[in-house]
Parts: sequence; C-alpha cells; structure tokens
Amino acid sequence: MASIKLASGYDMPLVGFGLWKVDQNTTADTVYHAIKTGYRLFDGAYDYQNEKEAGEGIKKAIADGLVKREDIFITTKLWNNYHKKEHVKAMGYAQRDAWGLDYIDLYLIHFPVALKYIEPEKLRYPGWWADADRKTIAKDKVPISETWKALEELVDEGVVRSIGVSNFSTQLLYDVISYARHPISSLQVEHHPYLVQDILITMAQEEGIAVTGYSTFGPQSFLELPPSFRARAENVPTLFNHPIIKKIAEAHGVSPGQVLLRWATQRGIAVIPKSNNKARLQQNLEVNNFRLEDAELGEISALDKGLRFNDPGFYLEKPIRIFD
Repeated sequence: MASIKLASGYDMPLVGFGLWKVDQNTTADTVYHAIKTGYRLFDGAYDYQNEKEAGEGIKKAIADGLVKREDIFITTKLWNNYHKKEHVKAMGYAQRDAWGLDYIDLYLIHFPVALKYIEPEKLRYPGWWADADRKTIAKDKVPISETWKALEELVDEGVVRSIGVSNFSTQLLYDVISYARHPISSLQVEHHPYLVQDILITMAQEEGIAVTGYSTFGPQSFLELPPSFRARAENVPTLFNHPIIKKIAEAHGVSPGQVLLRWATQRGIAVIPKSNNKARLQQNLEVNNFRLEDAELGEISALDKGLRFNDPGFYLEKPIRIFD
C-alpha cells in the first residue's frame, strides 16, 4: 500500500477511511469490514463521538488475525475545548484509552481556536456549542504554543507517536515551526477541486509536512448535514456530475470518485474517504492503480473557486472566523 513518510519517521498510508459521520451504532462493524477490504488508516476525532466503537472494530480484527496493531494507523484529533496544557494531556490519555490501543499514531489539533473547557462527560453537544440550543459558543484564551508543547509531552510519554494540526494557515504553520521540538508531521485540510489551496499545500510540503485532504468529493460530503451546514453545498454542482470529472473518468475507465481521489494522491496528498457501499469502498482503495496526465491534473485544479464548505465563519449563528 502506498504511503507517505512523516517528519516523525513513521509511514502513513496514502488512502484511509474517514470516520466523520459514521453512525456510532455501526462504527465497529464498518471499521472491521474496512480492514477486511484492505484499509489500514482510520481517521477519527473526539468530535465524531465514535472512537470507542472504532477501536472495538480494530481490536476484533486483531483478535481474528486479520491484522496486527502495527499494521493499523490511527489518526485522531483534540477538540477545541481542551487546548490548555492540563486538558491536552488528560484528553490524549483518555482518547488513547477510548480506542483501546497502546498508542495513537497521529494526534492533531482539530481547529486553531480554543473554546472554554467543558468536562468531557458533560459535553453532550459535541461541536462548537456549549448548550443544547446550539447558540452559545464561548472562546478561551489559550495560545497554540501551549497546546503544541503539551502534545509534545504526549509524544515523550509514548501516548502518541506523531503530532500535527488541522485547518491551519501558512502563518500558523510558520509560527508552530518556530518553536516546535517535535516536528509537525501532518496538516489536514479541506481539499477538493473547488478548494485547491495550492499555496498552503505547497508551503506545507516544502516544510516536510505531510498533507491529508478531507472532503475530497467537495459538496457531496455536506449535503446530508443540517441546513446551515449544507447551504453552500446545495448551490453548486456536485463534482461527481461535473463534465470535466466525468470526461476524465470515462477516458480512464474509472468512476468520478476515483478521479477526485487520484487527483489528490498523485500530488502527494493523503485522502480519507468514507463509503457505506462495499463496491465503492473497494474502488476508493484502488485509486493509485491508474495515472492522470499532467493536463488532466491541470483541468481539475482549474475548477478552483476558493469555495470552503467546512467554515464556522459561515454556518455558525455566532461565527468564528478562522479562515477569514
């Protein structure tokens, strides 16, 4: 399986399975089946509220002799309410224990913004809100440097092997690089032909930071979400039906989804698609079996609209303008 070498020295698979929006009740079976299909990278987060169940699927696969622990690569993320040093440390241990594994392979800061601390057992509304009406959002004053240094201690203590960030800008990456004792191993960002982010990705790769793209299918990932989250996605053509994507797919005898994934992986960007369809699950894993021409890569990249769907500055009633 194709992989990317992280700055920490570990290898991360180039194609993985994303756990965002995977139903908690089916997560264990979904992960187990994905392992049987051939997936070795699983991308989770505290915010997804299915880490325990994902770990159960992995442990079952290990117990059944399908894989060993070292064959599996687990990425998970620190949520915004836990940026203070003492909370980073506690959550790192708690999330490792939730997965039920000896260590987390890659631990990311989910967003570059701190929210007021809420005890995990009282956080009944995972996401940006502090209450059931989904209106109250309370930011906190915690510098990224404090959070990063706590992540480094988790590496020192063997809780996690590699650390990185998600939804960061070039400026924030340069800032972390200036004081990092352990390197930024990975940057995870929204990435699809409507949001190419070429400058950010080029800068990260120049600095030896492996890039993972999420929502590779663009608007498709957001159409099933509540109205405020899907508003932008409803107003643009899906990439699966875009004439350029369909034309390239037909030329190579593959699906539009495979073209979108290959567009990313051929440029050295890891992908983490999710599918409940068994045939598509297999197709997504086989995206490195063909090669796009340079002209085709260019055609796809030229679809860029700078259109971001995962934007709390847009979908929250009280916006948090991370990307503005």
